[in-house]
Amino acid sequence: MLRIPLLRLDPDLPLPAYARPGDAGLDLLARHDVVIPAGGGRALVPCGVAIAIPEGFAGFVQPRSGLALHHGVTCLNSPGLIDSGYRGELKVLLVNTDAVADFEVVRGERIAQLVIQPVEHVVLDVVEELDGSHRGDGGFGHTGR
Repeated sequence: MLRIPLLRLDPDLPLPAYARPGDAGLDLLARHDVVIPAGGGRALVPCGVAIAIPEGFAGFVQPRSGLALHHGVTCLNSPGLIDSGYRGELKVLLVNTDAVADFEVVRGERIAQLVIQPVEHVVLDVVEELDGSHRGDGGFGHTGR
């Protein structure tokens, strides 16, 4: 099990936690109340903690499916990448895609999930051409709708 140092910036806010055994993402909580306007309104919501992710790992902030399904609220830059060298407060950039209803984020509410994963650095080798593959250069929508 990977141990990650956490600095609590708001002692009254519960710590990020897994909702159930076996879950991949730690639930991140809102540090402040904020209203996100309908029709694409955005808010950068602080989470009240800072962490020290070890080298060789990264954090990925991902939306909560219930907020997206029931309220049209999701993470704008998903997944949000937290590099191992970052030591500031974790914040989540939320967007409200609902056309008519503002969304009120309440302090302590679960707003996103944090997944910690190993990452590998690569060395890029410049070549004259790439090996062929079945897919080739087929990109967006190349297999149909």
